[in-house]
Amino acid sequence: MVSKVAAARVIAFYLPQFHPTPENDEWWGKGFTEWTNTAKAKPLFRGHYQPHVPADLGFYDLRLNETRIAQAEMAGRYGIEAFCYYHYWFGGKRLLERPFNEVLASGEPEFPFCLCWANHSWTGIWAGSPGKCLIEQVYPGVEDHRQHFFELLRAFTDHRYLTVDGKPLFLIYDPMRIPEIRQLTDLWRKMAEESGLKGLYLVGVAWQSGWNARQYGFDASTAKDRLPALSNGWVSKRRPVKWLQNSYRKRLGRPTVHLYENMVSEWVRQNDTGDFPCVIPNWDNTPRSGTQGLVLHRGTPELFRQVLRKALENIRGRSAEERLVFVKSWNEWAEGNHLEPDMKFGKGFLEVIGDEMYKGSFR
Repeated sequence: MVSKVAAARVIAFYLPQFHPTPENDEWWGKGFTEWTNTAKAKPLFRGHYQPHVPADLGFYDLRLNETRIAQAEMAGRYGIEAFCYYHYWFGGKRLLERPFNEVLASGEPEFPFCLCWANHSWTGIWAGSPGKCLIEQVYPGVEDHRQHFFELLRAFTDHRYLTVDGKPLFLIYDPMRIPEIRQLTDLWRKMAEESGLKGLYLVGVAWQSGWNARQYGFDASTAKDRLPALSNGWVSKRRPVKWLQNSYRKRLGRPTVHLYENMVSEWVRQNDTGDFPCVIPNWDNTPRSGTQGLVLHRGTPELFRQVLRKALENIRGRSAEERLVFVKSWNEWAEGNHLEPDMKFGKGFLEVIGDEMYKGSFR
């Protein structure tokens, strides 16, 4: 568990994609998991760090309780207070629910958690076909919102569920896609009180600067990933990799590449889009998207430290309960976006969090 002297409440987004499902078997082939794309990734240009190979935890299966316990023990050891599990609800249909359902049913690991409704349609992006819709995100109306709340209530009432001022913390990934979003937030707050909760602490992910969370019934917002813009056939003019010219990229089929160090200089100059910062240790989704992907090249734990310090500075004046920092992500391996140890950096990114949370005293 996190010490009371931690500088912030660090919450890591958690992807429950690492186990076979009937849907993925149908869409991608028998046994598909996030490891399928992770393991087959190849370097697409000189110096490109791929594939990312897991170290301490290996190529795990989230159906195993031992794996989930090991993840939680590692996260807690390095200053992470909770996992924020991605939660999928498509008009009453759940996907990837097994790992979290087993966390609830087993009572293990004894580690805090919250949920983020990843309310987006699933496309064929993992096969380089983003225009192919696998399952559409739908919003049938008020009765569906009621059913959804009751599905969530079992989690909200678990003693491990993360709260802010006694209220369960719940995130919505793309709130403005939900028709009449204020109707949803008002309804769920009312249902929470009727169910004996102190209320809900709702956080929306802000996709643009200036989004007013409170106008739509949210308590706060967090910034979207703060990744640079991606456009097919285009390379950022913000000091991209020098040798990667537009014509060269188009001819050889390269992903869009930005130097992580250049993005750091921009991130630390600007205020976060949301009330709570969201920091990323690294990014490379070419295992999913190939040459259509986006790469933050040459990221390191020490560069990540600069971003994390800025995030901590931005929330220093908030109350202890609301001193939240989100990290994207704990384990999105096919996006090159993970805190879990790999063969290149080991526990380097986790050690940065531990250092900054406990000022070097956590070891």
